Amino acid sequence: MDARLAEIERKVLWLSQWMIHAANHVRESDAIKVGGHQASSASMVQIMSALYFHVLRPEDKVAVKPHASPVFHAIQYLAGREPLDRLKAFRGYGGAQSYPSRTKDRGTEGAPIVDFSTGSVGLGVAATAFSSLVQDYIAAKGWSADRPLGRMIALVGDAEIDEGNVYECLQEGWKHGLRNTWWVIDYNRQSLDGVVREGLYARIAEVFRAFGWDIVTIKYGALQRAAFAEPGGETLRQWIDACPNPIYSALSFQGGAAWRKRLTAEIGDKPGIADLLSRRNDDELGRLMANLGGHCMETVIDAFQSIDHDRPVVFIAYTVKGWGTPLAGHKDNHAGLMTPAQMATFQATMGVPEGEEWEVDAGLDLTAAEVRDFIAGTPYFGARGKAPAGAANERPQLTTPADKVISTQAAFGKVLDELARGGGAFADRIVTMSPDVTVSTNLGPWVNRRGLFAREAIADSFRQERVPSAQKWQFSPDGQHIELGIAEMNHFLALGAAGLAYEHFGEKLYPVGTLYDPFIARGLDALNYACYQDAAFLLVATPSGISLAPEGGAHQSIGTPLIGMSQPGLASYEPAFADELAVMMADAFDRMSGPGGPGRERATYLRLTTRPLEQPIRTMTDKLRDDILAGAYWLREPGPSAEIVVCVQGVVTNEAIRSAAMIADGRRDVGILAVTSADRLHTGWQTARAARRKGEPSISHVETIMEELPHHCGLVTVLDGHPTTLSWLGGVSGHRVVALGVETFGQTGTIADLYRHYGIDAEGIAAAADELAPRRRFHLAV
Repeated sequence: MDARLAEIERKVLWLSQWMIHAANHVRESDAIKVGGHQASSASMVQIMSALYFHVLRPEDKVAVKPHASPVFHAIQYLAGREPLDRLKAFRGYGGAQSYPSRTKDRGTEGAPIVDFSTGSVGLGVAATAFSSLVQDYIAAKGWSADRPLGRMIALVGDAEIDEGNVYECLQEGWKHGLRNTWWVIDYNRQSLDGVVREGLYARIAEVFRAFGWDIVTIKYGALQRAAFAEPGGETLRQWIDACPNPIYSALSFQGGAAWRKRLTAEIGDKPGIADLLSRRNDDELGRLMANLGGHCMETVIDAFQSIDHDRPVVFIAYTVKGWGTPLAGHKDNHAGLMTPAQMATFQATMGVPEGEEWEVDAGLDLTAAEVRDFIAGTPYFGARGKAPAGAANERPQLTTPADKVISTQAAFGKVLDELARGGGAFADRIVTMSPDVTVSTNLGPWVNRRGLFAREAIADSFRQERVPSAQKWQFSPDGQHIELGIAEMNHFLALGAAGLAYEHFGEKLYPVGTLYDPFIARGLDALNYACYQDAAFLLVATPSGISLAPEGGAHQSIGTPLIGMSQPGLASYEPAFADELAVMMADAFDRMSGPGGPGRERATYLRLTTRPLEQPIRTMTDKLRDDILAGAYWLREPGPSAEIVVCVQGVVTNEAIRSAAMIADGRRDVGILAVTSADRLHTGWQTARAARRKGEPSISHVETIMEELPHHCGLVTVLDGHPTTLSWLGGVSGHRVVALGVETFGQTGTIADLYRHYGIDAEGIAAAADELAPRRRFHLAV
């Protein structure tokens, strides 16, 4: 092994620990949270140094274990990709992020330096598998040309393996023939609150083996393997294998003298052990017992380079949490921090002069130029460049279905089917996916035209056997639909991976995912994760609210409109009519094509329904289109003396229209405001308010609407979701509000039954208007 690599690895350890120490002294109130990185990051130093400085290739992508963030940033700094001021501001405003973030961690050129954002729930782990599937999808289409396929690599804490999404991902990966995926488990046998259960290794290995993964165990370092070759060495190995996790961790913390005492007491009478121990002083014995495979650069590199195939591999690397620091092995070290005295001792041990803590060459036998030159010559940093730019694809006009009566879900299927039929470069880049509800969410026509994706062709057995079926279930590399199992977490992780295809592989995809609206909650962590990464996709959730009335509460959604409003990185719409839907879909595809950022989310959520509505006869003008995308337009514009305005979102629009005639009896100038997006309205309002606080003139779309209404006008808001979604409208200009919607678990029955039960039918809306403005009777003069 190159001696320069060992020197640089020591520097990575020092810088990562100094970042945490310096951050703690600046922000003492964050001490416990900062401390979580001090031990967790140390255990990954050798593994990450081996990867980044020896093993990785430019096409490889890495999801870094959350608490290894300081190690990652130290490596990027030494490689010249991250400025020093960001390291100095670790965990501070504008500084290096405590958990690697694809959108917030920027390099010296302003570009992202993180491949996959990671947090505390293992989502970055599973994301690598779906990214590999997306890479295969692109390669199968021939778009990768002669570019080599990369390995999608996750660095995983053993406690993260408890997360359910990890195991859901394993099964989906097995179905799709997952390859080019490495997971490296930092098996330090400690979680946040203690030491992991005995026998976890065996359980982990069994699960991965069952799904076709290769298992590589990195257990013993070179020092240990050399000791095992000495007389008594086999006895020592057997003792290490049998030692319970809590005991090994405690002895690692106590050091060489404690190891000597324990080993002497338990196996000191075995042949060769006394001499084996006596040949080493306490410091040497401590280093020997801490020399687990994950802390031996030579061993780690050999393990990685032993892989000569594309099957998925899990490396289980034995480590000691806090390796190389005074915190090593202690069960409380997750929240631990080195004291100033301990840090001073550690600094002296590392040979870093006081005042030179951030210098690249401080404490090394290399100059800064030699460090930079070595790193510049590595495969990953030396040849790593910008991703190739994929060809731009012009979006065709989206045609509104001509049906006089149609549901938005059916209209969605027809719009996609027309895109599939029309063909072209844009349609070829659309990839759809669904968690086992493809047909029931109206993707069937698209799939019949475009097929299902698999790397190898799989025939439709029903068609081969001449069994009549409306669905053509033919798998091939040409297919454009990815059929997923029923796990919504996998669905959102796959959408997110496809939505980053350009950033990861230089090829633009337009991912469209469908699922049942109430089941968004099942995968909400993964949806949030996809948005946090600024992934570009269209999520179509249907049916909305209580449209599946006969199915009862299990298939009815209540809070999903609030999810759409509150989720950053996601633009949420709820159309009532097909022409509105076509405008929203066009905007969603355009969002995917352009850059993201504040106010221009790249992901879109459409809340659709199965209930057919009579369609308005109208021309889609530029103003109407703009108003739809801004969040609202007048379906029935009120007069200057309006007493009641009904603000309606989504499928209950027909009830609002019917209620207007009832409300108008004895009142003046009743209006109907069609709200197409509470999310866009609210976001625009908040953005305008923030601008005004900075002294910038700004007025939002919803303010323009509400300021036209007289102050005495009351608002009745209604949707088949939680009433809070629209109740805030009264706060824009101080109008009184009665908010209608659904707040409890659903009943079974017809839609009419349920609308009446929840008070969102025409009669219920009219009754709500009575609360705001009692009816007056007008008498003609005689």
